[in-house]
Amino acid sequence: MTERARIRDYRTSDANAVNRLALAAFDQFREQYSDWPAMHAGLAKTSELSSSGEIIVAEIGDRVAGAVAYFGPGIKKAAFFDQEWPIIRMLVVDPVDRGKGLGHALTSECIARARRDLSPVIALHTSPIMTVALPMYLKMGFGKLHDAPPIHGVPYAVYTKAL
Repeated sequence: MTERARIRDYRTSDANAVNRLALAAFDQFREQYSDWPAMHAGLAKTSELSSSGEIIVAEIGDRVAGAVAYFGPGIKKAAFFDQEWPIIRMLVVDPVDRGKGLGHALTSECIARARRDLSPVIALHTSPIMTVALPMYLKMGFGKLHDAPPIHGVPYAVYTKAL
C-alpha cells in the first residue's frame, strides 16, 4: 500500500461512508446489470450487512477507503453457499484508492477471521466482470467451485479457498 491504511472494525458512524463507497465502486458496472436501479438500491444499503455479519473497513487518514463484510460459519447466507462456510461479501474499494492493496488487505482480514473461527474453508461469489477482484482472488488461492445464480443478468460463481 502506498498510503498507510488501517484495517479496523466497522462502526455505525461509518454507515453513510460505506454505502457511498459501495455505490462508487460498482458504478463502473452499471451498464452490465440489466436492472441497475434495483442493484443501486441494494448497494445503497450495504451497511445493513452489519446486522448479521462483520463489516471491516480500510481507513486512510480519517476516510473510509474500502470495506468488506465477513459472515462466519453457521450465519444464514444465500442458499448456494454451504451454511457452515464463512463467506466474504461486498468487497469494495473507492475508485480513487484502487491499486493500493486495500482489496488484498481486506480479503486477508476475512481469511484471518475464518481461521479464528476454525473453518477449513472460506467462500465468496464474484463475477467475470470484476476484472480486478477476480484475478486477485485467484492469486490468493481461491478456486471456482460452481456457478451461482446471475444477479440482474450478470453471471456469478462461487469460489472457495482451503485454509
